[in-house]
Amino acid sequence: MYAMASLFIVNFSLGIVLIIGFSCLLLSYGLFYERLIKIRWMTYGLLGLAAFFLAVSLFIGLYGINDNVTFDEDAVIVLGAGIRGEQVSLLLSYRLDKAVEYCHINPKAIIVVSGGQGPQEDITEALAMERYLISRGMPKERIIREEESTSTHENFSFSKNILDDIFTDPYTTVVITNSFHIYRATRLAEKLGLNATHYHGKTSWYSIPVNYARECIATLKFWLFGE
Repeated sequence: MYAMASLFIVNFSLGIVLIIGFSCLLLSYGLFYERLIKIRWMTYGLLGLAAFFLAVSLFIGLYGINDNVTFDEDAVIVLGAGIRGEQVSLLLSYRLDKAVEYCHINPKAIIVVSGGQGPQEDITEALAMERYLISRGMPKERIIREEESTSTHENFSFSKNILDDIFTDPYTTVVITNSFHIYRATRLAEKLGLNATHYHGKTSWYSIPVNYARECIATLKFWLFGE
């Protein structure tokens, strides 16, 4: 029921698929509990799977809330998230509000908003993000749109290409995203050669299961394959 309700709140994603799959697994186990409880490897497997996701979620969650921002970085990279039509999602608004907060403290930094256009989106995420920032008082000339990326890896790769063309000397960046996304995002940024700190936006309570389920899988993929 939670996963189905999420479809009306956030864009369809791997996180929703994972929640539906795990829910069906638990429901099936409950329906045939008397038989399945005797199959010890299955019971231990379910407990082990739950413990793994809990441990990884706890790790990335705690990492994500420990900011190391210095407020003297040269550039801000705000990572895109799903938009609905032309409107930024609540999750994305948290990132953008954090960018506004940062830029009031450090008015010299330029802002790169990074995100292409997905299947449920009428415009690019970067354009929606730019409009949101302008509506919050950020000057348009301070904002640069990166509109081609479709993944976190591409967010940083394409944003780095833009910043490399702007800065002739070594530069520093701050990555702004939600807490659950900080760990993998900063590791990818560093792998691509960015000198990056991080500053987290909050995560809606109702989106925690979907986002952490998806991020656990993405983090595991990063650990195994480096992307």
